[in-house]
Amino acid sequence: MQLDNLRVAITGGFGTLGLATVQAALAGGARVAAIDRAPAPDAGIGAATCIGGVDLADPAAAASALDTAAKAMGGLDALVNIAGTFRYETVADGHADTWDLLYRVNLRTAVAASQAALPHLRAGGRIINIGAASALKAGAGVAAYTASKSGVMRFTESLAEELKERDITVNALLPSILDTPPNRADMPKADFSRWVKPAQLADVIVFLLSRQSSAITGALIPVTGRV
Repeated sequence: MQLDNLRVAITGGFGTLGLATVQAALAGGARVAAIDRAPAPDAGIGAATCIGGVDLADPAAAASALDTAAKAMGGLDALVNIAGTFRYETVADGHADTWDLLYRVNLRTAVAASQAALPHLRAGGRIINIGAASALKAGAGVAAYTASKSGVMRFTESLAEELKERDITVNALLPSILDTPPNRADMPKADFSRWVKPAQLADVIVFLLSRQSSAITGALIPVTGRV
């Protein structure tokens, strides 16, 4: 998919999936701004603009970061909301603070970043969110996580309806287990070949960024590998 100088902001851009998406978007010809709470990497990420130290759950900080990204790229055509985190915790042994944390990092960041991006987006714009396949049917120990990701799904559907008349699409991907070093460490006996590679999910993100996806909005798209 060719992105033809599309100007893309990617939150969570310094993490495993974020890096894969930045690299895939750059390879497709996009201009990219990577935004993250972590400090910007010393070596940078290719030709991407790196904006670190941003609390994306803070609307003012999100607005400042998206304004900086748009200024650096000469505008903004798309936002990819990857910022997020995971906790495994049963309800019986868990803490209310975990629910607050996952709501803040998984859902509030997507809302604040999207609100900050909207003044910049024009017809043909894109917003892509990362939900979770497990939010469709939660298992034990992931109540807080899947509740926050369910919020991402409903947010995606509602915002897609709001933006239809502006010709801005909003979609969410619902991945299963990503093949990342932390997940391998947590599940060392699993068959990693069945998991979704970050680069595979990044390829789907690039498709949704492309003009070929212009008829898709409000979709919740499972990307589950062979899990």
